[in-house]
Amino acid sequence: MAHPTVLRTLVERYEALRALAGQYGADDTEDGAGVDPRVRQQLQDTVYTLCVSTGTREIGPALAAAHDHMERSAFRAGDALECGAAA
Repeated sequence: MAHPTVLRTLVERYEALRALAGQYGADDTEDGAGVDPRVRQQLQDTVYTLCVSTGTREIGPALAAAHDHMERSAFRAGDALECGAAA
């Protein structure tokens, strides 16, 4: 699994590209039909990277896995800070 910071960057990029693709009026931004070819390619590349980074094959499970991993990492970091403050 990729580092939480990498996942966060990928998720944010995916969401921004989805929003941009939506501005083109594409009904199905998942495959990029009707979207500027450069935006479509960036979206496809980001989906691929998210899937590889999370060990999944589809964007839905990739996003879920990324969010779960980021939340667990934030929780562990919060525990470490509390333990350090108490010492």
